[in-house]
Amino acid sequence: MATPGGPAYVGLDLGTSGLKGVAVDEGGRSVAWSRAQYPTARDLPGAAEQQSDDWLGAVMSVVAELGQLVPPERWRGIGLSGMIPTLVLLDREDRPLVPAITWEDRRAEHEGARLAGRVGARRLYELTGQRVDGRYLVPMVERALRVQPELAGGLGRVVGAKDYIFGWLTGEWLTDPSTATGYGCYGLDGEEWLDEIVAATDLPPGARRWLPEIAPSSTARTIRRDVAALLGVPAGLPVYLGGADSVLALLGLGVSRPGDVAYVSGTSTVVLAASSEPLRDPAARYLVTPLAASPGWGLEMDLLSTGSAVGWLADQLGDECDEESITYLAASVPFVHAPVFLPHLAPGEQGALWDPSLAGALVGLTLRHSRADIARGLLNGIVVESRRCLAVLDEVFATGGTVHMSGALASTRAFLADLADASSRTVIAATDSAAGYSARGAASLVALALDGSSLPAGSGPPPVVVLPSAERYEKWSIVGERHDRVRVALAHGGPPDDGVVPRASLARCRGRDDG
Repeated sequence: MATPGGPAYVGLDLGTSGLKGVAVDEGGRSVAWSRAQYPTARDLPGAAEQQSDDWLGAVMSVVAELGQLVPPERWRGIGLSGMIPTLVLLDREDRPLVPAITWEDRRAEHEGARLAGRVGARRLYELTGQRVDGRYLVPMVERALRVQPELAGGLGRVVGAKDYIFGWLTGEWLTDPSTATGYGCYGLDGEEWLDEIVAATDLPPGARRWLPEIAPSSTARTIRRDVAALLGVPAGLPVYLGGADSVLALLGLGVSRPGDVAYVSGTSTVVLAASSEPLRDPAARYLVTPLAASPGWGLEMDLLSTGSAVGWLADQLGDECDEESITYLAASVPFVHAPVFLPHLAPGEQGALWDPSLAGALVGLTLRHSRADIARGLLNGIVVESRRCLAVLDEVFATGGTVHMSGALASTRAFLADLADASSRTVIAATDSAAGYSARGAASLVALALDGSSLPAGSGPPPVVVLPSAERYEKWSIVGERHDRVRVALAHGGPPDDGVVPRASLARCRGRDDG
C-alpha cells in the first residue's frame, strides 16, 4: 500500500518517436506520466536522423510536467531506458558533432555486411549474440567517417542515445551491457568490448578509446548541480544508468518465468522471451541480450515496421483516420479473405527472418476489397510475422509461455485475439500503459537498486486475458502459408502462382465466413 505523499520512483524512456516519463509510487501505482515528441529527418535515401538537442528539450518538458504532478522532493531517483542502436558522435568537449543516427537508418548496410564477412557471420553471432548489420553502432561509425573523414580528428566519444542522456544528466559517460550489445562489438560471455571485432573494421587505429566504460544497469551517479537547477529537481538526486528499452519493458511488465514473452508494440515491436541461459540459436534467428535487473538474458526479435506501418496507412486513408481506427477497421472484416500485405515498410526485417532486403507489398487486391480489407491485410501481416517469432521461441522452450503485451496494439481486443489464436498462446494485455512499460521498467530498476525489490503491479485496471482458439489457429496457418508464398515469390522476382494460395487451403479456410 502506498503512503499518500510518499516516495516516488521516476523512469524516462527515450523512444523512437518521443520520450515517455512516469512516476510510480511505492505501491506500484503510476501517479504521473508525460510524453514529448521529436521529429526524425529522412531527407536522404535510407536516412533516419534526430537532433540530440530535441532529446534534451523532451527531458526538460517531461521532467517539468512530472514535477508539477509529483513534487521532485519526493523523487528517490531517475532510471533511464532508451532505443538501441542509435549513434551519437561527440567531440572532445562532449558536444555532438553531427545529428544522431537512429536504428532506423539503413545507410551502413555495406559496412555491416563487410564486417560480417571479415569476422564470419556465425562467429560474430556466437561472440556477440547479435546479428550485426548496418544498424549497429560500429558499422555506423565506420560509414560516418568514410563519408566525412574530417570527423575523425575531432571525435572524442561514441555513445548510444540513452547514454547521451545519462552523460548530460551526470557528467559521466558509461554504458550498460544491454545497450552495449547495440555496438556490435560487445562480447556476451566476457562482458567486454572485443578488440578482434573493432580491428576487423576500417576504423582508424586506437578507435577502441572512443567506446565508453561498461557498467551494471543499476549503476547510479548524482545529477549535475547545474542540470538539477535547470530541471527543478533536488541536488544530489541519483540517476540510474538503466538499459535498453526492450529489457526494461520485460521488467516493467513483470515477465520473469523462462519462456514467457514480453510483446511490446510501438513504432516497432519487440518480442522478447526471458531465459536463464544465453542460448544462441543454431539459425541465429533471435538476438541474445543481457537483462537489466537480474541475472538472465532476453531472447529477442524485433519487427521493424508495425506501429509505424499502421500509422503510415492511417495517413494514406485520411478522413481523420488514426492508428486506433485502423485496428477497428481491420476487425470489421474476416481475416481469411483479406489481400496479402507484407508489412516491411521500414524496409527490411529483424524478426525471425532477419532480411534487410524485404520490402512492403500489397498483393491480391480486387474491386470488392475496401479500405477495411487493406487494414485487415496489414494487421494480418503483423500477426503472421509475430506468430513466426513466437514459433521460434516454441522451439527453445518445452512449452509455449504466456505473452505479456503492452503498447498501441494491446488496446484492441480483436488484435489480442488474433495474436492468441495465431500463436496458440495465452495473451495478457497490460492496460495501465499510459507512460509505457519501458519507462515503468526504468522506474522499477530504481526501486530494485534502492530497496531490493521491484515495484508491485499497482492498483490500475486489471489486465485483459485472451485464450487461444484451436479452430482459428488452423485458419491462421492458412493465412500464414499464403503470406509466405507471396514473400518467397516476390523475392524470386515472379508473381505468386494460382491466386497465391492452393484451392484446397482456401476451401479449408472458408469453413466459417466470420474469420
